[in-house]
Amino acid sequence: MIEDNIRMLRQAAVATSSETFEVDKAWGIVAGNVDLVDGMAYKAIASNHQIKILFREHVILTDGKVDKKFDFIMFYGNSIKLNEFKTETQKHGGAYVQVSKTHLLNEPNLMVLVAPDDVIRNIVSVLGKSRISFAILQESQTTGFIDIDISNEVKLPNFIKSLFKPFYNANEVVLSTVLLSVERKEAVNKVQSIATSNKVFVIDFRDIVTEDLS
Repeated sequence: MIEDNIRMLRQAAVATSSETFEVDKAWGIVAGNVDLVDGMAYKAIASNHQIKILFREHVILTDGKVDKKFDFIMFYGNSIKLNEFKTETQKHGGAYVQVSKTHLLNEPNLMVLVAPDDVIRNIVSVLGKSRISFAILQESQTTGFIDIDISNEVKLPNFIKSLFKPFYNANEVVLSTVLLSVERKEAVNKVQSIATSNKVFVIDFRDIVTEDLS
């Protein structure tokens, strides 16, 4: 984290000392509980148009008798500002990956997967067994709690559910965000199918990037 701060200060010094310096733009994905993502969304709105919110998702995954709830949000804009977002996210226990234009130019078929860590690890295993050639370029896990509730399918009075909730929330669920590079373009749809069938949220950068990167 100290190294990140030093790097941001150096980038800012270059930007302020050169009239011709143009700040690179990048994509950032933040995942965590609703309060963390609310805070990061506010920072984007307050960034004086340096950061755009591309989309935000609220996810509820039913696992047995519990609902695992988390939010994630995708940004685009000033890479120096997004480095600040990374530091802030990690400080508050969230997961963060950042994708630069260099990634898109040098790495094939980028995808981001977001899900509980045990689910992500299972998917990575399934992809390997399916003989899909891919590489993990970045991964980040939450260190803060995500929200857990007893599922609505469990027929108990709400006041009893509220008594059990602290017990479930005491068992921390780790959320993972992973940036993948899939070697063959024709394998992307298969990765997406395997992931979504296992309740993993997938961001395919073919659907995100609309500008010319050359």
